[in-house]
Amino acid sequence: MRVMGLGKATTDSEAGAMPSPELIAAMAAYNEELVNAGVMKAGEGLQPTSRGKRVRFDGDSRAVADGPFSPVGEQVAGFWLWEVADMDEAVAWVKRSPNPMPGPSEIEIRPLYEAADFGEAMSADLAKRETQMCERLRSG
Repeated sequence: MRVMGLGKATTDSEAGAMPSPELIAAMAAYNEELVNAGVMKAGEGLQPTSRGKRVRFDGDSRAVADGPFSPVGEQVAGFWLWEVADMDEAVAWVKRSPNPMPGPSEIEIRPLYEAADFGEAMSADLAKRETQMCERLRSG
């Protein structure tokens, strides 16, 4: 099962505050443990929403909005993409994580959709193409 861990933004992360050297070292060690266990497939920190944009869709219309975005605690400050046996394993890994922020913080875990999750809505041909594309992405 693939899951995404979403580190939620805080006032500090949205202000662009950099983590301490100790936190950087702790997160690097944790990420290395995830990679060595074959769990972590990708992961990055994100710059504050003040440096981002949103594109809003309404039919054929597109509107671009500049950051920052609120509420702060609902924004994503970083992510991991993991391959785990089940949600219990993902929770166990998150519980081992260093606190990603200097104060209170939150990490949300969400499963990714797989082609099979779409059932009959996805034709066999589209499912095959999707699987092949994902395999190409994973092989680098």
